[in-house]
Amino acid sequence: MRFDYNAGAELFPPRIRKSPYQRFGYKRFARSADAIRFAIEELPPELLLGAILEVEGERYAGDDIRRLYDSADFALVRGAAA
Repeated sequence: MRFDYNAGAELFPPRIRKSPYQRFGYKRFARSADAIRFAIEELPPELLLGAILEVEGERYAGDDIRRLYDSADFALVRGAAA
């Protein structure tokens, strides 16, 4: 199965009550590659664990998002902190 890094994507944060990370909410991205990079490089690690990425009707969880980011097919420049 081939993943389309240019397809639109939605990123859903985990539902954590009383979270200090209220600024991270639902986000829509024109390209799934941008959503993946945001999830890995911008989200705190504890939020990535429960985050859901939806691309073309398929859902990907934290470990799946990390695998997509680490893939050789991921064409964006990765951040130094990731």
